[in-house]
Amino acid sequence: MTEIESSAEVSALSESMVGLVREIACSLVDSPESVSVEAFADGEGTLLRLRVAPTDVGKVIGKQGRTARSIRTILSAASMKLKHRFALDIVEDNPGNS
Repeated sequence: MTEIESSAEVSALSESMVGLVREIACSLVDSPESVSVEAFADGEGTLLRLRVAPTDVGKVIGKQGRTARSIRTILSAASMKLKHRFALDIVEDNPGNS
């Protein structure tokens, strides 16, 4: 991996991964309109931050974290193919702490 990725390439990769995570999350939750995914440069990779409605957090995480682990496995496989590291952060917003 001695090639230096241009910011345009990273941006295009990030947009495609944001779309992938958004589609997966929308298919799991009851309120797909509240799903948002943001991409942030994070050192050598990209951090994807997933936000869903507070009532849907459990659906995205799954029992014992299995659903979240599966989404991260898909991201990891895509990361290897694209030669760019992606990490997923599921953010739980507390409505009372805004």
